[in-house]
Amino acid sequence: MLSEKRASALHGVLLIVLFSCSAFYIADIPFVKKLSFSPLIVGIILGMLYANSLRNQLPETWVPGIKLCTKQILRWGIILYGFRLTFQQVMEIGVSAVVIDAIIIFMTIAIGVMAGRLLKMDEKTALMTSTGSAICGAAAVLGAEPVVKCAPYKTAIAVSTVVIFGTISMFLYPIAYRAGILDLNPQQMAIFTGSTLHEVAHVVGAGNAMDPDGALHLADQATITKMIRVMMLAPVLLIMSFIIARVRKMRHTDMTDDGKSKITVPWFAFGFILVIGINSALQASSFIPAETLKSTVGAINMLDNFMLTMAMTALGAETSFDKFKQAGAKPFVLAFILYLWLLGGGYLLAKYLSPCLQ
Repeated sequence: MLSEKRASALHGVLLIVLFSCSAFYIADIPFVKKLSFSPLIVGIILGMLYANSLRNQLPETWVPGIKLCTKQILRWGIILYGFRLTFQQVMEIGVSAVVIDAIIIFMTIAIGVMAGRLLKMDEKTALMTSTGSAICGAAAVLGAEPVVKCAPYKTAIAVSTVVIFGTISMFLYPIAYRAGILDLNPQQMAIFTGSTLHEVAHVVGAGNAMDPDGALHLADQATITKMIRVMMLAPVLLIMSFIIARVRKMRHTDMTDDGKSKITVPWFAFGFILVIGINSALQASSFIPAETLKSTVGAINMLDNFMLTMAMTALGAETSFDKFKQAGAKPFVLAFILYLWLLGGGYLLAKYLSPCLQ
């Protein structure tokens, strides 16, 4: 009986693997590539298409395998994400990017939570949407999901807001920069782009559009600024877990039998920081051939990208359009408010605070 359950769960995992392979293929199509839609975004779309078409025709015994992808595989994907970052990158860009990133993250989440209350939104949806806008888009939403413990469709809604407004910015920023609307020098524009755009792919796309030949180093500096922001995911998740536990304790919700509130410590966040440290040490070492190290880390990043795509696809597979209708327009109104803050607040910080911190 147990082996039958495992076999059925494996069918669910294999289904997600199949969809994820398709997501990588679709993301490599030139038109999709120009939009900078990563396999993660394509994966959640494919998952949602499945949820609203074939889901009811497949065995329910496959569901545990799908849920496995949204839990364990997701956490390992976040841990391995650390191989994309090094502490040396923080030193390259300087203190201005670190300070501005920290202000952007704190203010975005704070504004998001307050605006969510004014809009009388579901608190978990508001927090997930704010976290995605504040840090690194879909990856941040995925990282916050085990801490916030929200329904898969709420995660999908948060991701969809990131996709919409991040894609708009990716096209808007280069147009505004070339037109001279934004009175920022290349370094200020790099910090503005890296600290306010949602996805890493959006930052890379916008940076390359503004500095195609790399002469201004705008794309490189924007990407590093973005990576510093990604690095802050771990401490944000830790702080968030303790705040959520404290709020639940005051409201007497999510309590254990002895009256103590459950604290969801995101242990994978420690793994994420540990992996950044390992990668930093490896990149600084001289005993490993550079080509060997580059190819090994590249292979790990490819595996990690596939695992995160599986997690996104699985979350999409748990999301029906009816639940989007149930959530209404409020999450997108909140995302628009946050978008205005990122545009205005991010510009002012890059323009006036950045020179003071040089």
